[in-house]
Amino acid sequence: MTDRTSGSLLDPKSLYWRDDELFDREELRGLNLVMGFTGFADAGHVVRQITTELLDTLDTALIVEFDADQLIDYRSRRPQISFVEDHLQDYQAPSLALYRLIDGLGSPFLLLAGFEPDLQWERFARAVVGLVDELDVNLTTWIHSIPMPVPHTRPVGVTVHGNRPDLIEGISVWKPTVEVPAAVGHILELRLTAAERDVAGYVMHVPHYLAEAEYPTAAVAGLEYLGAATSLMLPTDRLREAGREVGRQIAEQVEGSEEVQQVVSRLEVRYDEKAEGTVRRSLLADENDELPNADVLGAAVEAYLARKEPGK
Repeated sequence: MTDRTSGSLLDPKSLYWRDDELFDREELRGLNLVMGFTGFADAGHVVRQITTELLDTLDTALIVEFDADQLIDYRSRRPQISFVEDHLQDYQAPSLALYRLIDGLGSPFLLLAGFEPDLQWERFARAVVGLVDELDVNLTTWIHSIPMPVPHTRPVGVTVHGNRPDLIEGISVWKPTVEVPAAVGHILELRLTAAERDVAGYVMHVPHYLAEAEYPTAAVAGLEYLGAATSLMLPTDRLREAGREVGRQIAEQVEGSEEVQQVVSRLEVRYDEKAEGTVRRSLLADENDELPNADVLGAAVEAYLARKEPGK
């Protein structure tokens, strides 16, 4: 019988193909799952950098592949292809898949990575929850990033949410009440929580003036949080080196502009005022320790998304 509470009448299992031989192996049961979806407010390209680094540097095996044709709106998010003199090549087909990876210490874990679905969110969520149940996933963690009025000269901030207080307390102690644009990760977190599966989401705070460019420093911080939550040794060396180079470029640009210096200085003052006497308190709060409403906080994300249309 179809679960009408999910809002989907179609079989979620027909959304994907899976390697049954690999999927049925006992060693895949009880692992931790990391999720990252591109196409939402991926400020600083944090999600793309993290998922690319994991897939490029770790031992990888494809377990499940989702049907992009059922989940993508190609007219609003057109894939890239190269035209070389007189022929076409290198079509970048959209991909969303579940992988088994091996970390630096030989521990296996799962990674669900790729595009954020444009369509059929509820059906996709039912598919993911079903896979989590079948694999008896221990903990699901997911990551995304948003532009924030914070300086690059201070530690990368994070807001943590989910149903695991031990992963939230001491990291994101302030609990905001605010409306923001939803992502498919949010829906998955809600559905996993309803299914009584452990889940934690990490929102990396990227300086708003760096949101359009790659910001490896935030990707490194994200990998560190994910690694700590899942007890995994995740690769950061290449991103750290890239972050050092980006840091040098940012320093040169700041030094060459008095206007930028003033912006960064004001952000540093605000950051330090909020950090003084607090224990990793959220930088979302204003001078009265109140959280902004959707018009204030959501504006940064919505403006960032608007700049990314139509290609996302």
